[in-house]
Amino acid sequence: MRPQAAALYRMLTLRHWTERLFKIAAVATLVIVLATLAALLLDAVIDGAGRLSWQFLTSFPSRKPEEAGILAALVGTTYLMILTAVVAVPVGVGAAIYLEEYAKKGWFSRVVEVNIANLAGVPSIIYGLLGLELFVRAMGLDRSLLAGALTMALLVLPIIIIAGREALRAVPPSIREASYALGASRWQTIRYQVLSLAFPGILTGSILALSRAIGEAAPLITMGALTYIAFLPDGLLAPFTVLPIQIFNWVSRPQKGFFAAAAAGIIVLLVVLLLMNALAVYLRQRYQRRLYL
Repeated sequence: MRPQAAALYRMLTLRHWTERLFKIAAVATLVIVLATLAALLLDAVIDGAGRLSWQFLTSFPSRKPEEAGILAALVGTTYLMILTAVVAVPVGVGAAIYLEEYAKKGWFSRVVEVNIANLAGVPSIIYGLLGLELFVRAMGLDRSLLAGALTMALLVLPIIIIAGREALRAVPPSIREASYALGASRWQTIRYQVLSLAFPGILTGSILALSRAIGEAAPLITMGALTYIAFLPDGLLAPFTVLPIQIFNWVSRPQKGFFAAAAAGIIVLLVVLLLMNALAVYLRQRYQRRLYL
């Protein structure tokens, strides 16, 4: 065998074994992560399945573990997510439309894009500190449902903008050109053509962003959301609590009965997250089918 052929054979053999080792390492990492997640979920189900009942879902928190329920946190989470969506989704989609369809490509748009990408990776506790200073203290909203919703809206806004831009960018340029050729204005093209095609992606990104917000406890704890509430919020300025904070409160209690209640609360939170993700997948597939029919 010639020296060049032998060197090529050794190089190809080395690449082959390197690729196999990389695949083995990737599969091993995936198995470890999934096994750890399965173990945690199984532990939560074993500890909390016995506490799941209609009484648990419809009762307020109590100082007695066997009587503690999750109604206030569940309703507070629902109200908070609705208000967060009302604030964040229109602003995020509008910002995505402006940056993708109207903003000129220059240094300003590049600076905005970089900052939005950086904000998406900022730790959530920073948004809690911002909400505490801006909404609770400066605007005088106190530790209310509205202050919490505005804080969570800041948290998910960069994610919605990025998802909206990606959905708009996926629309073929030929759609815009055909609309302009028929005499449509830029806004008519965006409203009736571009948004119709990008809507499934925008909707999916918004729901997934809200799914992230529903599991965040650090921003709300930082801004001073209450951990024990035995009533339902009756207005935008009413105090509130959410599922992650209620779970955190139960875990911090010394009584063992609260550990079972916390595990049951984790199961409820996981079910809510799974339902939101399933809704995102369903709506995306439904609207995509409608577009191509």
